[in-house]
Amino acid sequence: MLTNLTTIFVSSFIIALSGAMMPGPLLTVTISESSQRGFVAGPLVIIGHAILEMALVFSLLTGLAPFFQQPLVFAMSALIGAAILFGMAFGMFRSLPSLRFSWERDQKRRNHPIVSGILMSVANPYWIIWWATIGLGYTLYSWQFGFWGIAFFFVGHILGDLGWYSLVAAAVAGGRRFLTDRIYRNLIAVCAVFLIVFAGYFVYAGIEKLKTIIS
Repeated sequence: MLTNLTTIFVSSFIIALSGAMMPGPLLTVTISESSQRGFVAGPLVIIGHAILEMALVFSLLTGLAPFFQQPLVFAMSALIGAAILFGMAFGMFRSLPSLRFSWERDQKRRNHPIVSGILMSVANPYWIIWWATIGLGYTLYSWQFGFWGIAFFFVGHILGDLGWYSLVAAAVAGGRRFLTDRIYRNLIAVCAVFLIVFAGYFVYAGIEKLKTIIS
């Protein structure tokens, strides 16, 4: 059984790491938060991401898998996610004129990184798709080995995410002494543009899925 659990852990880690390395909303918010708060923002974003994924794994094990596989769920999550991304991008653009590179936390203007980790996960419809397909299959397979199977799968998955995003956060935070206000504003602007691109694509994907439901 230990061999099976080790296989589950290693493969879960590699799959999660491969997915984490692809650009997406979570990467964008990690860069943005790390430039403002330092290295700790990376792990905190993943804590929020992990909280949501833990709840999702529990929901899959309690019989909600068919719900997440419905086309309408994808369409709605895509459109709602796009709205969240557009809103965040707008807020980032609006703050640019007065934005300064500072390590002082601005609670009025920024979400806590844990909250951002949750929101950016929800805002990505392909996160739902991944869990409704690959994640669901992996969860059910791991469940064959009981609690420890799920534990090894989940820990491996989260460590894959944590490893990559911590590395990104360290790289961004490590360059803080070289970042002027102008460079910082440009970095935030680029992040906002990426969020708009993702949001636009999610709107397109959601509408296309709705068309298949209606037709």
